[in-house]
Amino acid sequence: MTRTPAKTTAILTARPGKAAELQALLVGMAPHCRAEPGNLRWDVWGDPAQCERFVLDELYVDAAAIEAHRSTPHYRDYQARVPKLAERMAWVLAPVDVR
Repeated sequence: MTRTPAKTTAILTARPGKAAELQALLVGMAPHCRAEPGNLRWDVWGDPAQCERFVLDELYVDAAAIEAHRSTPHYRDYQARVPKLAERMAWVLAPVDVR
């Protein structure tokens, strides 16, 4: 059985005065997310031109691993807290064959 990797990209823009709290939340999630069985990569990027903007760059073995990620306690906590901290846009992406 061949697994198709799945990628999640999210852009979060902190609400006024919430950038430090948002960054702490995202950085605190890293060890938990990276330890998940289906996770291949989980990184937080900051925008040097706009210090309140962060990008989550996540790669999983397949879409089922993303669903498993979304059922974890740390993800549920993130989902509960992030609306007060940031505006968020997120996409689940599939690879494009460039051969």
